[in-house]
Order: sequence, then structure tokens, then C-alpha cells
Amino acid sequence: MRLLVGRIGRAHGILGEATIEVRSDDPDSRFAVGEKLQSDEHGILTITSGRVHNGVLLLGFAGYTDRNQIEKLRNTLLYADVDIDQVREDADDYHVLQLIGCRAYLESGELFGEVTDVINLPGQDLLAIKTPTFETLIPFVRQLVPIVDVVAKRVVVIPPDVTGALS
Repeated sequence: MRLLVGRIGRAHGILGEATIEVRSDDPDSRFAVGEKLQSDEHGILTITSGRVHNGVLLLGFAGYTDRNQIEKLRNTLLYADVDIDQVREDADDYHVLQLIGCRAYLESGELFGEVTDVINLPGQDLLAIKTPTFETLIPFVRQLVPIVDVVAKRVVVIPPDVTGALS
């Protein structure tokens, strides 16, 4: 699956480097020299150099050796191929896209609904869960989502009490 990992910003200097807006939790491996990233407009871009300057990631790409060439890449979205179905050794280590489509159960074992989206907010992520009668958002914290089993496509949720809010 293609995963958005960054966006190319403005050119930096005259030697063909661009600022990168990082959208990955693993920038060290995603933006390593030699990595190949996909873009819709320019095909495969191979990273030839990388460094951090004043807290900003700067990358160089094969075939783009000056400021004018790099400026043509501005606002290009960068994607990496990621195997989100691969289960890692740590049971708490998974990609949020693996949560979409999981069945959500109550602690009693009763089916509650299905996870339709994961909404990333600055404070915390929210699970959007579609039930037969409504859609609800549940903060993705261990107290409210105590069990996540991406292999079985199953989560256990403790939803807020909506019955009092509806009356």
C-alpha cells in the first residue's frame, strides 16, 4: 500500500536540495539516502542526499542537480510502499490503517460496530465507529480501547454513554 510520507517544499540553496514537510513517524528510514519514493507527477524519486538544517529536513534527488530543477518538484507529495498487513513482533505496534475495517466489540462481547476511520487530532486519535443506528467517535486511548487485535480485525471499545445524552 502507498503511504503518504512527505511533501516537497521550496528549493534550498543552489545545489538541488529541497525542504521536506515530513509526514512520517519514521523519517530516518523513509528518507535515507538511496530510498526510492513515489510521486504522482514525477514518478520514482531516488534520494541522493539528506541532512537537517535549522530543524528542517533537506533532501536531494537523482537527476535534480540545481535550484531550478528542484523548484519544479515543489508541492509534490511523496509516497512509500508499506506492507501494513505484516504483523510486527510487538502486539502494540501496528499502523493506524490496519484499524479501518476492524469490528468493534463491547466488553460484554456484543458487536458494537465497525471502525470506518481513524481521525488524527493534535491531542489524540479518534476511532470513527459505524453502528447499525449511528456513528460515534471514541478517543483512541487504552482506557476506552483496551484490546486491539489487528490480526483478527477486532477491537474492544468502551463507548461513552450516549443514552443519557439522547433523552
